[in-house]
Amino acid sequence: MTSPTGTGCPHCGWPDGAEPFQVLSRHVTAAGLTLWTRCGCGSLQVRNVDDRGVRIVSRSRPATAQSSPASR
Repeated sequence: MTSPTGTGCPHCGWPDGAEPFQVLSRHVTAAGLTLWTRCGCGSLQVRNVDDRGVRIVSRSRPATAQSSPASR
């Protein structure tokens, strides 16, 4: 899911311009930098960083809670 408005996470409202909750990996590319991040709600995000700024180019839904084996 792409953020067409560039305002915030559609799942929890965390501002797109704020620091991500967790940076999972950084990859230098010919165009700049690609960051895989996780929002506070659990949504994975792919952020491209270049001379135009930071853009979220892909976003997943938050992960669903897994039940523990003891609770089954």
